[in-house]
Amino acid sequence: MKLRKVSAVAATALVLALTATACGGDDKKDSSSGSGSGGGDKIKIGIKYDQPGLGLKESDGKFTGFDVDVATYVAKELGYEPDQIEFVETKSADRENALARGDVKFIAATYSINDERLDKVDFAGPYLLAHQDLLVKADSDITKATDLNGKILCSVTGSTSAENVKKDIAPKAQLKEYGGYSECIAGLQSGAVDAVTTDDSILAGFASQENYKGQFKLAGLKLSNENYGIGVKKGDSATVDKINAALEKMVSDGAWETAVKENFGPAEYKNEPAPKIGDIVK
Repeated sequence: MKLRKVSAVAATALVLALTATACGGDDKKDSSSGSGSGGGDKIKIGIKYDQPGLGLKESDGKFTGFDVDVATYVAKELGYEPDQIEFVETKSADRENALARGDVKFIAATYSINDERLDKVDFAGPYLLAHQDLLVKADSDITKATDLNGKILCSVTGSTSAENVKKDIAPKAQLKEYGGYSECIAGLQSGAVDAVTTDDSILAGFASQENYKGQFKLAGLKLSNENYGIGVKKGDSATVDKINAALEKMVSDGAWETAVKENFGPAEYKNEPAPKIGDIVK
C-alpha cells in the first residue's frame, strides 16, 4: 500500500513537470530568425562583408557602412538593441536562398529590386536610389561615357556593367576584369585602368576609404537606376510593413541623411533624395 502511494506521488510530479515544460515552450521565441520582439532574443540580418561604405566587416570585427546603419536602425524599431544583432554575410548569389531557408530575418545588402527577384522574395523600401556610374582619378579628363573609347574600363568578372557600357556607349573601350572591386580600385590607383564602373554608391564607398581620400571622383553619370530594397522572406507582409514604417521614420527624423553623409560624403557623392518608401511596383 505504501509503495502505491509513492508511485502515485511520483506520477503526479511527472505530470506537473511536463505541463510546466509545455507552457514554457509556448513562450519561447524563435531567436534564429529574430521573430521575437526584443528582450533576450537575437535577430539575424544579412549584409555584405566586403563593400566599404555599405557593408564592411572591419579587421577588428566591427561592422560599418550605410546598409549596416539602415539595418541597425530598422532592428531597433523592431525591438532589438545593437548587441542583439547578428550580422550574417549574404553574398549576392545566395540572398534569395538565405531568406527562403530562414537563415536571416531580412537582408540589407545593395539588393536592387527587380521583377525577377520579386517573384522569389518580398521587399521593403526602397531606401536608396543608386545609379551605374564611373569612378576615375581626381585629375581625369573622362567626363562622359563616350570618353571611354580607347580607355581601359574595369569591372568585376561576371558583371554586366562594363559590358553594357562597351556595347551601348563606348564600343572602343578596352575591358579589364578582376575578381573584386578592390582590385579594380587598386588598378585605378596604379594607372593600370582608366575607370571603374558599377553602382555609384559602391564606388563612393570605396573612394571614401581613408587610404583613397582625394584620389578619385565620380563622373556623375546616371547610366541606370538601382533601387535598393530590404529583402524579406516571400509572404512575410507583416515584417515588410514594420520595416517600411521604420524606414519612413529614419527619413523623417534625419537619420537617413546623416547616414548617407557619413558613409559617402568624402567621395562627394551626390545622392538622390530618399525614395518614396513602399513604392514598389511589379
